[in-house]
Amino acid sequence: MLATILVFLGGGIGSALRHGVNLATARFLGTGFPYGTLTVNVVGSLVMGLLAGFFAFKGEGTQAWRLFLSTGIMGGFTTFSTFSLDAALIYERGQMDMALVYVLASVVVSILALFLGLFLVRLWS
Repeated sequence: MLATILVFLGGGIGSALRHGVNLATARFLGTGFPYGTLTVNVVGSLVMGLLAGFFAFKGEGTQAWRLFLSTGIMGGFTTFSTFSLDAALIYERGQMDMALVYVLASVVVSILALFLGLFLVRLWS
């Protein structure tokens, strides 16, 4: 139960941070390009790398901190950071082909699924 609460609280914080980044980038850079999404994806991937490295190489932190920071805050901020970590871990295991398949499948299939969702809504409207 504590794990769920930690993820829930962290997710709220991460989502609020994402919203703030989206507002700030729209205000300062405009809305003609998805600067907010790009920013949270890049910053989130950097922070996830820092967290994963800290937990793995420094041996610091409890499972509670990992859940709160990585799954909670970073999950609320951007799931792209987890996608990036997964791809990097597969690559570091020496499975370059599998990493490429994972990246391409995730991006292409996700975009196709979005278009399918749009199509289905239009079909039923």
